[in-house]
Amino acid sequence: MPSVSEFFGIVIYMYYNDHNPPHFHAEYAGQEAKFTISTLEILRGELPRRARALVLEWAALHREALFANWDRARRGESLEMIDPLD
Repeated sequence: MPSVSEFFGIVIYMYYNDHNPPHFHAEYAGQEAKFTISTLEILRGELPRRARALVLEWAALHREALFANWDRARRGESLEMIDPLD
């Protein structure tokens, strides 16, 4: 599972050839959640409130890059790193 960004102890990653809808995974302190890219809803799992807020802030800023990586992953191409949240 290639990571595409890391910030404040949160790791964001995507799987190759994962199922629709386009989504990404976020992991923090042993907890994991799966977020849709288009709506940023949690599809599965959960994160602590503060970590979830940071992930949502980051994803809103980088939605285009997330969709681009989703397309790369579906084609089996290397994923590009996305800038972390400052």
